[in-house]
Parts: sequence; structure tokens; C-alpha cells
Amino acid sequence: MPKANLITLTDPRSAAAEAYRTLRTNLMFSSVENPIHTLLVTSTAESDDKSTVLANLAVTFAQSGNKTILVDCDLRRPSQHDIWGISNERGLSTMLIEDTAMSTPPLVSTEVDNLQVLPTGILPPNPADVLSSQRMAALIGVLKARANYILFDAPPVLAATDAPLLASKLDATLLVVRAGHTRRDHTARARQALERIHVRIVGAVLSDAPKESTGSYYG
Repeated sequence: MPKANLITLTDPRSAAAEAYRTLRTNLMFSSVENPIHTLLVTSTAESDDKSTVLANLAVTFAQSGNKTILVDCDLRRPSQHDIWGISNERGLSTMLIEDTAMSTPPLVSTEVDNLQVLPTGILPPNPADVLSSQRMAALIGVLKARANYILFDAPPVLAATDAPLLASKLDATLLVVRAGHTRRDHTARARQALERIHVRIVGAVLSDAPKESTGSYYG
């Protein structure tokens, strides 16, 4: 069963769930000429709710009838396996070291039609090197052949170099900003770090906001 923070499943008629659906639609139609198929979701610092936001967003993509894969690339503090209540023994790291896993990815089906999760698997000692490798680029290509949308969970931008390295391989990046928690200067620094390597930032989502603006999105 999903955790209570998967509001798109536990209370699909709520304003918060509707906000996630609006965010999904905005992302799907953000650019007709340069559509988004691979999206990185990250935050500026720890405890910014990025993993919960991503899980809920993945649900809405799947519910729209699109095959969706949620990939946990937070090789430092993974949480998607906890959110979904699945094993973390095999996953992303398995694909990076086993050729058979690359051809048959250890994707985990969820109770949501069209949604599969690729957990991190065993955590490697060198996350940044792993995410910047050619093998990782090949892995992204394998997943793109299996789904309409692939959503990636990455460590906070200011916590490690992982997010920018991975973002450079994907179509776009979405920043999660936690209301009343995320520092403005941290957000500016995170954006600069991504723009420095010409990452396409499509906007930000405000989490833990007052009800009238919960899950609001700006491009």
C-alpha cells in the first residue's frame, strides 16, 4: 500500500492531487518543438520533499495513460523504495554492472497502471562517477525505449555534483522548493550551478505550501 504522502493515490480529488495533475500537464506541453521525455527532479538542499513530489508526479503521468518509469538516482540517500514499499536489492546499480540487467532491467511494477520503479540497488562508493559514465548514458537509452516518460530522482544540487552531472544527460530539470524552509540564496546558487552547464530548467514546484498554493508551479 502507498504511504500517506502519496496524495495522488490516497486523496485523488484533493486540491494537492489536482495541482500535481496541472504540473504534469504543464510539463507535457511545455514545449511542442522540444518535448520532455526524460525529467530530473531535484532540490537545493536536504529535506525539500523532492522525492515525495516526484513520486506523486510519476503517478499522474502514469494515470494519463503514458508508460512511465521512476528512477531513483539518489545514490546517497535513496527513498523511493521506502515510498513504494519495495526491495532495494537490485536496481540502477545492478544495470550498471550486469549486462543481463541492462537488457532486462530490474523494474518493479507498482499498483498504478503504467508505472514502474527502478530503485537504486546497492549504493556504489562513487555516485558522481557512476552518474557521469557512458554506461549511465546507455542505461537512459534503454529506459527511453521502454516508456513514454522517465522521471529521475537525484540528490540535492548543493549537496553533491550528482544532480548537475545527470541533468546534463536529460531533457529537462525541475527544482523543488519547500515553502518556509528553502533559503532563497540556496535556490539561486542551485539554479546557477545548473545553468552553468546549460541544463534546461523548466521551472520549480513549491511544496509544503499553504492550501491556496499547494503544489503551485512556475516556469
